[in-house]
Amino acid sequence: MSGRAWGVLFVLCGAIFLEGIDVAMLNVALPSIREDLGMSTGTLQWVMSAYVLGYGGFMLLGGRAADLFGRRRMFLFWLVVFLLFSGLGGFATEGWMLIVARFVTGVAAAFMTPAGLSIITTSFEEGPERNKALLVYSGTAAGGFSVGLVVGGLLAAVDWRWVFFAPVILSFLILVAALALLPGAARPDRDGRPVDVGGAITVTGAILLLVFAVERAPHVAAIRTAGTVAAGLLLVIAFIAVERTSPSPLVRLGIFRNAALVRSNIAGLLFAAGFFGFQFIVVLYLQELRDWSTLQTSFALMVIGVDAVLSPTLTPRLVERFGNARVIFGGLVLASLAYALFLPVQADWTYAAMFPGLIVLGLAFSLAYGPLTIVATEGMEEEEQGVAGGLLYTSFQFGAALGLSSVAAVDIAATDGSSPAAQLDGYRAALAVPLIAALAATLISVPGLRARATAPEGRPSGGN
Repeated sequence: MSGRAWGVLFVLCGAIFLEGIDVAMLNVALPSIREDLGMSTGTLQWVMSAYVLGYGGFMLLGGRAADLFGRRRMFLFWLVVFLLFSGLGGFATEGWMLIVARFVTGVAAAFMTPAGLSIITTSFEEGPERNKALLVYSGTAAGGFSVGLVVGGLLAAVDWRWVFFAPVILSFLILVAALALLPGAARPDRDGRPVDVGGAITVTGAILLLVFAVERAPHVAAIRTAGTVAAGLLLVIAFIAVERTSPSPLVRLGIFRNAALVRSNIAGLLFAAGFFGFQFIVVLYLQELRDWSTLQTSFALMVIGVDAVLSPTLTPRLVERFGNARVIFGGLVLASLAYALFLPVQADWTYAAMFPGLIVLGLAFSLAYGPLTIVATEGMEEEEQGVAGGLLYTSFQFGAALGLSSVAAVDIAATDGSSPAAQLDGYRAALAVPLIAALAATLISVPGLRARATAPEGRPSGGN
């Protein structure tokens, strides 16, 4: 790639690194925030849930906005919003202030992330060049999360407010680089077609309600969860009705005839559910049962970040040799193995006993995440790259919310008492959830292997 292309990729990788490090640092700083602001456990949960709600709820709208109003324009504007509200979170003196700041920060990420992804998919030629760029991009996202675990622990030890101020500094540096390096582009010509306001309202409302239902499921009565899900599904039906008659639909329904796109989104949802659910339970196991410190837990989980090295180095070679479908399948099989290795966890496990499962999971992430991104956007028209990216990241976020709520619900149901043995029983039961999700994702990826095998000779198929 040219120096200019590397410059563009550098800026976009900086933004996805920022998003990853922001989430990871907050994860490890939550105990300090609760102590300083006097927040209850239920209120503290909303510090994380508000971000997920904003991120997942507005992601699809953010992807379409990038296609309609300009990718560079959307990326820069929402990067500024991200910068401002991350800083405001650091000045919060009440729990509700922090929750509002995190919700708006999540909305900003929902517009910024698909805009950045679509800049990559439209700036780099489809094939090896784009694949390499996307794999570097996905590796950087993983690196941000891994680095954030450690940096968050260090900053929280000084003052939890630095967990919010540090991203402001990084955001400003990325903004300066973006203004200089991202190529300018004329505003897309919509040919006088109106913006699909009805579609935007119904789909955003539907996703917000569904994510909200999943996030709150472990904490409220089942009837309330069912009612929220029903309301979300009604809005989904309304969205489909609007899109069928809209002259300029927010999401062209024909996009779902792309089997590879549908498979990659479902597999991505299940993969994210397993990955985030597993990490949640492991953190509880290390900190609540084993009484490890925040920093010890951060260093223990950092091995999963091996994918930050493997994604841009090993994975491109494997994709070039075997194709995306086989690499994704291999990654999902390894994820299943990683979760299975952790099922017999004991109260006195050494780190050496935990290490095989954690390192295999890092390898699995490096094989699955980047190629899923490639398949979800491969072959899409340029004017739909943003919405394709939005669909994928919506799947990832909804999967993360589903995985977290599912493992929490199983853990609560299976924990009979407060003794260490009861806690361990709850963790073991909850660890079955990531395994089931990974196995389901593996099965869903199998048709992609057949699609690749039957592709016309001389035409490589990256279908998932």
